[in-house]
Amino acid sequence: MNTALRLFLVDDELPALNRLQDLLNDCAQECPNQVIGTATNGMSALPQIAEHDIDVVILDIQMPQMSGIEVAKKLMHLAKPPAVIFATAFEDYGVAAFDVRAVDYLLKPIRQDRLLTALKRVVEQRQQHHIPSNNQTIEGARSHFSVTERGRVHLIPVSEARFLKAEQKYITLRTRDREYLLEDSLTKLEDEFGSKFVRIHRNCLVSRDNIAGFEREVQTGGEAHWVVILRDVPERLPVSRRQQHIIKDFKKGHDG
Repeated sequence: MNTALRLFLVDDELPALNRLQDLLNDCAQECPNQVIGTATNGMSALPQIAEHDIDVVILDIQMPQMSGIEVAKKLMHLAKPPAVIFATAFEDYGVAAFDVRAVDYLLKPIRQDRLLTALKRVVEQRQQHHIPSNNQTIEGARSHFSVTERGRVHLIPVSEARFLKAEQKYITLRTRDREYLLEDSLTKLEDEFGSKFVRIHRNCLVSRDNIAGFEREVQTGGEAHWVVILRDVPERLPVSRRQQHIIKDFKKGHDG
């Protein structure tokens, strides 16, 4: 992307704002950017962001008067919402941050390489969704799941998920390499990612692109049931009777 990203920075600590601007200058060669404005609280930031064509807002979370999460929620209602990157000293806001479609979540002290990764992620999303340079953000589904684990926030690309399975109050997210735990609702995930995942059971969604096929298995009691086979993972997941129509849909898609 040739056009520089237009940024607005919000942090209630001036040293943090100054450091962030220095880091952005250091990133400019690899990812051109321009700081359009700064603010030390959300109340003063919102009208300024609304007034200008801002591509990215880098937001502190814990601020007086209005938290960064609250600011991000209000930004979502703008006609052309900017992408949001959170920058915070606290590790406990990962889930809340991605509930408001944050692109990334940076822990202070911010490292230049992490900031550059976050900026490049914005550029990549804009290119993928053909977002024009005046900062129209992504509508609809997230591109990454956010997983908080042992004090770290992991961003898992949606494309890497093989299945999402509800177990007690958590969702197991399975990639080719391992499992993660999400605090989310399977129904909400189905609503958000229905084009990428299909429900095979009341407690399980599988990635449409990673279905290798279906097989009929005979259980110990002699009763047969269908299972789905997914690429790159050993799990064979049962298909409920209610959802067996997807087997016919799969066969039609591959026969046609």
